[in-house]
Amino acid sequence: MEKFVQLDEITKKYPSPEGSDAVEVFRGINLTLASGSSNAIVGPSGSGKSTLLNLIGALDKPTSGDIRVDGKALAGMSPGESARFRNQTVGFVFQSHHLLPSCTVLENVMVPALAGSGGLTGKALQDRAQSLLDEVGLGHRTGHRPGEISGGERQRVAVARSLINEPSLLLADEPTGALDKSNSEKLVDLIVRLNESRTLTLILVTHSQETARRMDTGFLLDEGGLEKI
Repeated sequence: MEKFVQLDEITKKYPSPEGSDAVEVFRGINLTLASGSSNAIVGPSGSGKSTLLNLIGALDKPTSGDIRVDGKALAGMSPGESARFRNQTVGFVFQSHHLLPSCTVLENVMVPALAGSGGLTGKALQDRAQSLLDEVGLGHRTGHRPGEISGGERQRVAVARSLINEPSLLLADEPTGALDKSNSEKLVDLIVRLNESRTLTLILVTHSQETARRMDTGFLLDEGGLEKI
């Protein structure tokens, strides 16, 4: 197995607001994921699922332990290197789409490339954004603003945006949490298809056992520990 994501003895604690003992989110987590695999993380609310994704995506740092993605040690990165890693290696899809309301759908998809170091500009960038919107079934919505499209369509725009810099790792945090059953199924279908067609390594946090079963591997995060299910 080609190791793509590797976590060794990861712990995460937050200081207590009252100044007492730190609050432990999880302890001694070990995880190895293959390149191109699809993986679900399930667990009760408050178990630290989003925190774990944030650590893997370099949005947060562990209290102790080592995280490597594609052979790169996240702990050794400078702030600038971490920013480039998030922008170029990782695609993020959150429960809330976080689209810019004043920008068109096409402009929203292009935003990470404008802020990043990928080097794609002008018509080439527009063409890639258009191609991604075509791929997620929204090529006819490029000139619309987020308020003019449905919730399911907004999440598909967010998926297209996450792919604009051609990441190798896709982190999806409850992406269907705000959608009805029909739109949830369509979005999961899309994410599964993209994982397969683009050989993305996918980590998806979900409360849905049905969605989890569609991934190659499932993990349960509970009471500070992570185990394969």
